[in-house]
Amino acid sequence: MAVKGLWGSMDEFLNQCQQSGDSAYSAFRSLLERLEDPKTRVEARIFLSDLQKRFGSKEDSDQCLQTFHFLIQDIHVEQYEGYQRRKKLTMMVIPSIFIPEDWSFTFYEGLNRYPDSIFKDKTVCELGCGNGWISIAIAEKWLPLKVYGLDINPRAVKISWINLYLNALDDNGQPVYDEEGKTLLDRVEFHESDLLAYCRDNHIELERIVGCIPQILNPNPDAMSKMITENASEEFLHSLSNYCALQGFVEDQFGLGLIARAVEEGISVIKPLGIMIFNMGGRPGQDVCKRLFERRGLRVSKLWQTKILQAADTDISALVEIEKNSPHRFEFFMGLGGDQPICARTAWAYGKTGGRISHALSVYSCQFRQPNQVKVIFDFLKNGFREISNSLDLSFEDDSVADEKISFLAYLASVLKRSTFFPYEPPAGSRRFRNLIAGFMKTYHHIPLNSDNVIVFPSRDVAIENALRLFSPQLAIVDEHLSRHLPKQWLTSLAVENIETDKLSEDRLTVIEAPHQSDLMIELIKKLKPQVVVTGMAHFEAITSSAFQHLLDTTREIGSRIFLDISDHFELSSLPSSNGVLKYLAGNPLPPHAAIICGLLKNKVYSDLEVAFMISEEETIFKALSKTVELLEGNTAPISQYYYGCLFHDLLAFQLADRHLPGERETDKAKVGEMIGFSSSAISVLDHAELSITETDNSSLVHMDVDQSLLPIPSSVKAAIFESFSRQNIAESEIDVTTSIRQFIKSNYGFPSTSNTEFIYADCPLPLFNKLVLCCIQEGGTLCFPAGSNGHYVSAARFLKAHTLTIPTQSEVGFKLTEKILTDVLNTVKRPWVYISGPTINPTGLIYNKEEMESILSVCAKFGARVIIDTSFSGLEFDSKGCNGWDLEQSLANLNCSGQPSFCVSLLGELSLKMLTGGLTFGFLVLNQPFLIDTFHSFPGLSKPHSTLKYTVKKLLNLREQKAGDLLEAIAEQEKILRSRSKRLKETLENCGWEVLEPRAGVSMVAKPKLEDSNIREAMLKATGLCINSSSWTGIPSYCRFTIALEDSEFERALDCIVKFKAVVKN
Repeated sequence: MAVKGLWGSMDEFLNQCQQSGDSAYSAFRSLLERLEDPKTRVEARIFLSDLQKRFGSKEDSDQCLQTFHFLIQDIHVEQYEGYQRRKKLTMMVIPSIFIPEDWSFTFYEGLNRYPDSIFKDKTVCELGCGNGWISIAIAEKWLPLKVYGLDINPRAVKISWINLYLNALDDNGQPVYDEEGKTLLDRVEFHESDLLAYCRDNHIELERIVGCIPQILNPNPDAMSKMITENASEEFLHSLSNYCALQGFVEDQFGLGLIARAVEEGISVIKPLGIMIFNMGGRPGQDVCKRLFERRGLRVSKLWQTKILQAADTDISALVEIEKNSPHRFEFFMGLGGDQPICARTAWAYGKTGGRISHALSVYSCQFRQPNQVKVIFDFLKNGFREISNSLDLSFEDDSVADEKISFLAYLASVLKRSTFFPYEPPAGSRRFRNLIAGFMKTYHHIPLNSDNVIVFPSRDVAIENALRLFSPQLAIVDEHLSRHLPKQWLTSLAVENIETDKLSEDRLTVIEAPHQSDLMIELIKKLKPQVVVTGMAHFEAITSSAFQHLLDTTREIGSRIFLDISDHFELSSLPSSNGVLKYLAGNPLPPHAAIICGLLKNKVYSDLEVAFMISEEETIFKALSKTVELLEGNTAPISQYYYGCLFHDLLAFQLADRHLPGERETDKAKVGEMIGFSSSAISVLDHAELSITETDNSSLVHMDVDQSLLPIPSSVKAAIFESFSRQNIAESEIDVTTSIRQFIKSNYGFPSTSNTEFIYADCPLPLFNKLVLCCIQEGGTLCFPAGSNGHYVSAARFLKAHTLTIPTQSEVGFKLTEKILTDVLNTVKRPWVYISGPTINPTGLIYNKEEMESILSVCAKFGARVIIDTSFSGLEFDSKGCNGWDLEQSLANLNCSGQPSFCVSLLGELSLKMLTGGLTFGFLVLNQPFLIDTFHSFPGLSKPHSTLKYTVKKLLNLREQKAGDLLEAIAEQEKILRSRSKRLKETLENCGWEVLEPRAGVSMVAKPKLEDSNIREAMLKATGLCINSSSWTGIPSYCRFTIALEDSEFERALDCIVKFKAVVKN
């Protein structure tokens, strides 16, 4: 039979096919056009039937492929009976596409292991569809809503369409209808697509993804970079079915990179309850194959496994090369009967000598553990963070651990994606986190708390020490399980006998350790009458509220304040066990003399990631303890709050609002004896220090009074943060930051270090500084601050009861320290300690050059001063002309030889400005003198940075050392922003009558108003909502501090507020 308008006869058609594979493809493409046209479809389909009959025997069929470059064959699928009891499919192939063989037959057998409902009425996609037989078979057997057969080979797509018409129409060209009255043409489509690009670009959501995807790396990678077109060579197009190119995934080393990419693309287009099914050769090893899915948050089950002979035309030399360069060994077998695996090199050699090699072939099915969260994670990674997907590991043997980690990573990904910076949070802790804690207490324990009853601390130890410093009791009794991180001086004092006479100064704090058991604790309380009690409870006592009530009653009668630790009994669970303390609080308010401490440390994913909270229903206690966090710790790490906040949120998210009403509380009518108040030094500092202003509505105030950059965080920083939490089994060397910090201080400041140098780390520099203050107090020293130092540091030293002295500075030199003034002051001081902010001076934003610093240090060496150089505010010098960098190594070596023996220099620093990490801070302290190192370590209780933060910092320091483009460009951009901001703020202030000291670096500047008003901070706040620091914070008469590293819109608001304030004053 002829096809009208194309060939006069079948022989003419075959003559064209015989010329070459390309000619045969061209002939069938013309035939497809006739099949697509309803007017010629019947004629074209009958022509195909006659063509198949022409080569009816197997011998004729094989000869047809060799002679005419095509083959039409029946694929028997006898294990099922579709509509009309069809047991075979008619399929055509050409040399440039993959011919169905064991690989695809095994895959179909694996699909057959599923129940009939697996594809029924579902939207399905087959990747690497080849000639389309599996897509057509799925549609024929399971009646899906739609099957999309996708292949990167354009010829494969055309042949698939021909095969679809071959099976959708009978030999007479008439439609074959299924039991629902549809044909295969209604259910199947084929499209050219690089993996799932077609579905992604057309916003098609899939319910099932299946795929037979190449797994051998192309032995000639350059060939894979050719443009894929219909006119490409047959050999190249056929290789697309056998080989894959490098995809940029860690699985590339096993030849699985293309499948890894398919899985990640599938995550973005598959519905939450969708299933992905892949055929995978066992050459890389079964564990490697399963891990590909599991580390991406998928549950995996093996549907089917068999052995197949390695295709003779597949070159495994690329796998031999991988084995040569890595310890990994691939798995092959000698023939189908072999049961002992051999490596790729042995298999290659065996095959070269004529032996047949085989490998396992498995069909894997996988589903999401937490679909929505996994989608969020990969949506974040595909937007500029593809390089860190190789670090992602969501595989855990324990499902609850996996769920916990996936949930947090999804939240972290969403935060990093939508936020350009870590927002400013009040010292009491993130309001969101405190609301979640209060919500958990209300929902699960029926305790009517709100966020203003909860204070967040970096750790339980910090919470206990801060409480004791706030009250400075002459005598405190502390549970022996809670005292191990308190200062040794408190635990070794023997001044108990003086307490009764009240002659002991509040500067002396004595701690008596007590047993864990409440009855013994109560006996000690009655005998010793302490002013403060810090205790936990034994497990058997925590079940009921009687022991807690007894402690409350006893301390109330004595007049002691009590801080009760419930860390060991607090459960973050949807079914928390009975807790006597919380049961009591559901029915009774927490007395004013009591507070509850709870450390959160028992998470299943990140060991030692700690945060703590304290509950107090007394407003004055809440406010005072919040301020101790700001003074002594700086802040609580935001990501610790994110992590535990995520756990609380997951326990609250499914609950109906306001369904769990708080219990009826009895009024506490019992009178409390006279109790200790805050220490005099605490009262003085808390009353006069300019600490942050906490508002009820976080959006109402503009904060130019905080030491935090709110400028955009670059993508390299976000990547390092996310990678640190997504990794598992991080090696110790990957979080050992000391080598990197040593190099950092050498290259930036020329600061010397030896094998005896001590490097100490904390979440931020303030707690490190405060430990140095305690060393100064221990030595009986005087801590000297230049006028124009950071007000928080000065207030913290005074809160800790250090003897402080202000060194006067002069406006003519920008309020810098000078050799003459420093000499005059140190002449009058015994055991001086000198604090210096540099190279960038906070808050003025000026810079000490090398010569100025060497001059200052020479004076300090002459008087044997201990020097603290604080580099925390350095790193963004936007106008450093004439200020050559520091190189202190030689000058310090000379001064250490010629100066007084007590002279030493300690280097304090923070990396948030250097690394552009914003609110994510990392403090370090470098000590060189043995005496100071020993004294420092006598004050434990330091909240140390978590391993994830160390990993992040080390990665960023390495990027900086390597001069990585992204990070250096971001630093240059932020310096440009700060230069522009400082000029705009200077112009605005001067137009409003302020006298401005122009900064050259850092994130703050100072200015003097025309209006002489000691209450200018309050006046500015009340009139405009702008928060600044006044002269009582800067230490410079009449000069106020403004920080400029705000988010763009906030900076604009700040400028408007300054202009508005001028109008208010004028009126």
